[in-house]
Amino acid sequence: MKKKLLILLLAVPVLFGNCNKDEGINLFSIQDDLELGRQTKAQIEANPAEFPILKRSTHAAAYNYLDGMRDDILAGGEITHRTEFAWEIYIIDRDDVANAFCTPGGYIYVYTGLIKYLDTKSSLAGVLGHEMAHADKRHSSEQLTKKYGIQTLLDLLLGKNQGLLSQVASELVELKFSRGDEAEADKYSVIYLCPTRYHANGAAAFFQKIIDSGSGAPPEFLSTHPNPDNRVANINNEAETRGCTATIAESEEVASYNTFKALF
Repeated sequence: MKKKLLILLLAVPVLFGNCNKDEGINLFSIQDDLELGRQTKAQIEANPAEFPILKRSTHAAAYNYLDGMRDDILAGGEITHRTEFAWEIYIIDRDDVANAFCTPGGYIYVYTGLIKYLDTKSSLAGVLGHEMAHADKRHSSEQLTKKYGIQTLLDLLLGKNQGLLSQVASELVELKFSRGDEAEADKYSVIYLCPTRYHANGAAAFFQKIIDSGSGAPPEFLSTHPNPDNRVANINNEAETRGCTATIAESEEVASYNTFKALF
């Protein structure tokens, strides 16, 4: 009886400690997010046909480029879990997919198709910041709480139904975010880049290219918000309101990015 009471008492602060008027309930702890990220990483590595990850040993220059960009964003000091999450970057060798995603716990995956689609270093930094925001704001584990319900996830966190963990991990790769989550990730992409040398509205350049190309909708990984025009305006307004100023040289913004793209 005492054991059951202890479990109940432990569960109560989790339920209310991760819920406010702007966010949903999130039953996962930071360590749970990290474990989900590790499980998802294992699922990805077990499927090289779908996720052909480039090796660091043979693509050191490409990884160094992306690692430097990630480090710049983390050094801005705006990411809440910058010292707690892994923030490891992996490049998926698929030119047919203009995609990127970040698992709980900060495992970041960037497709070569996205790298080749973009035109500037800041635009890639903007998308990278957007994906890091999904992890930092813990959108994935919040979505899982909504999907599976409180009791199921309480059982999972208490060590029951461990077979569900692998199922959850496999679903995280294609998890769809709400419009609210996408809008928050856009906003925090600006916040993360504002203290850096990049253009804080870098993600807006990505959406502007979609508009200019005449495509009616963004690529699937950012498709839950239907209007690229709104996203461009919102991102630009956020950067202007915050007074963000870029110091990146034009030669690095375009020329060095073209050199980076040529690595693939």
